[in-house]
Amino acid sequence: MTGLVVCAAALLLASAFGVVRATRDGRLRARPRDGAVRLSAVELGAELGDRATLVQFSTAFCQPCRATRRLLTEIAGTTPGTAHVEIAAEDRLELVRRLGILRTPTVLVLDRAGRVVGRASGQPRRAEVMAAIGEATGATA
Repeated sequence: MTGLVVCAAALLLASAFGVVRATRDGRLRARPRDGAVRLSAVELGAELGDRATLVQFSTAFCQPCRATRRLLTEIAGTTPGTAHVEIAAEDRLELVRRLGILRTPTVLVLDRAGRVVGRASGQPRRAEVMAAIGEATGATA
């Protein structure tokens, strides 16, 4: 009987974890502007966009990173003044540690000054990325 209770508790906890992770995965969360983290073109190894910059941290073995790359490349290509920068996390460990990147893909949305105005762990949704770009534009207006 004890084994059955332990098994049921483990299943319940695993299910709760799965539900929480599914609801949070890929969600862009707004970052506070006061004392916000800033990234420069030198740190990124690429120029910042005139309007916003989409920074993607990826790894070679990450399957969702490929879909995220396609999404962000398309958005940057169709949204004037927006740049997409992909960073190989394993090559930039100091930056990964500084920013607290725990999984890939992680996407940061920067305003024109390089301030982080949004962050998503996992593959973000198009509408949320577009809203974050709007927030980035408003952050420097």
